[in-house]
Amino acid sequence: MSRTDLLPDAGPVLSLRHALYRAGRDYRGGITALAFDMVMDNDSLQKKLKLDEERRWLTPDELEEVIRLTSSPLLLDALMRPAGVVWYKPVPVPATSEALKAVGRVLGETAEFVTSMHEAAKDNVWELHEVLALEKHGADVIREILGIMAGARQAMEDRKDG
Repeated sequence: MSRTDLLPDAGPVLSLRHALYRAGRDYRGGITALAFDMVMDNDSLQKKLKLDEERRWLTPDELEEVIRLTSSPLLLDALMRPAGVVWYKPVPVPATSEALKAVGRVLGETAEFVTSMHEAAKDNVWELHEVLALEKHGADVIREILGIMAGARQAMEDRKDG
């Protein structure tokens, strides 16, 4: 079997079929290892992930396994894009007083930034650099808050005395 990658440049936007193919190829050990971890015949999975194979598709359960095992950002993007939503996987951080203060600082900085964007909003002409900066600040706030929420949940679940 050829090891030539059929997707030479996996850009930021892939179709679902291409994202599945990429997720299988990028899995540690490749499609063979993924098939092993899915307890599935290697040839069957290869055919289901092949770009030009229209007769075989992953079942919903198999698709769920591929998503769970690979955690491929490209695959998650391809799945969420048609619905017009984005995904985020929170990274738990300790939900301490210092972490909450850090969120407060990020919120304060973001509030100052959004206030400074008043001129762009006033004339309803947004430039690319303004939109990118606004998106970055929004994502920073969301990441901070979701990380603390995940950390609080993890601390609660790990508690041995309750």
